Amino acid sequence: MSRRIDRRSSQTAAWTCVSRAASSQETNPHLKSDDHIARELLPTWMKPLVSLPAVRTIFHKYGAPQGIYEYVIARTKYIDAVFLQVLKEGFDQILIFGAGFDTRALRFQENIRNTTIFELDIATTQEAKRNQYHKRKLTVPANLRLIPIDFDRDTLTDKLDQAGFQKGKRDLFILEGLIMYLQAESVDSTFHTIQEYAGPKSRIVFDYIYASVLRQENLYYGEAGSYKRVASAGEPWQFGIEKDNLTGFLSKFDLKLLEQKDSLALEQCYFTNKQGQLEGRINGTHCLVTVEK
Repeated sequence: MSRRIDRRSSQTAAWTCVSRAASSQETNPHLKSDDHIARELLPTWMKPLVSLPAVRTIFHKYGAPQGIYEYVIARTKYIDAVFLQVLKEGFDQILIFGAGFDTRALRFQENIRNTTIFELDIATTQEAKRNQYHKRKLTVPANLRLIPIDFDRDTLTDKLDQAGFQKGKRDLFILEGLIMYLQAESVDSTFHTIQEYAGPKSRIVFDYIYASVLRQENLYYGEAGSYKRVASAGEPWQFGIEKDNLTGFLSKFDLKLLEQKDSLALEQCYFTNKQGQLEGRINGTHCLVTVEK
């Protein structure tokens, strides 16, 4: 079957990049995130637009399903914090699955020191990213390695071995906005590979959608619009975890849950002001999780 992703870079990855770029220009601290490089990766005509408050408001309210802009902001802040923490602790390697237009290797270069960063993604998206780096004169750091992969067709272990990823080190694995797009067999294979390669006390941060979303039960804020949007982009969601079965999922891979944040917990962390008032609602379909081997 012909897939859009084989011919063109990911639309969902591009949308996430635009969201981060817009967020970097926000003045409201609850909406503002730190990804200033995302703006540099946008087409030239789009860069000034995200600096305009009116354009950001339109994008925020009408450019995405309810609560997704807020979710991307919260997810970016959450994973940024995990990324910086493991660098502080001196982790050996960071492997970013489905990296898209992730810019952490550039944004946090001063913090990285001896850690090697690996980015895995489909070849079309990585090529688009390389082209934008070249156009914007952004240097790819020496400690960043880009690995093209199709998670549903390629062998992950072969790709890691060829790229020089070392087994048994203390690693951080980031699966941001990824596993919901994979077939169940690919999710299991990916986590088994992490289990095989990760050293003791390695960590994994990932997000997932509830399995009920795939059944279109429409239980959560913004669910119906989100499901339709990714399907219409030619990148439908394929994998979810039952709401009360995260522990069962993790047990298959001998992983220990450190933290889980659903939309309500993320709203409390990132969108509640000092007066206890909610500054924004987060799409309810996703959860963020940090686990340890």
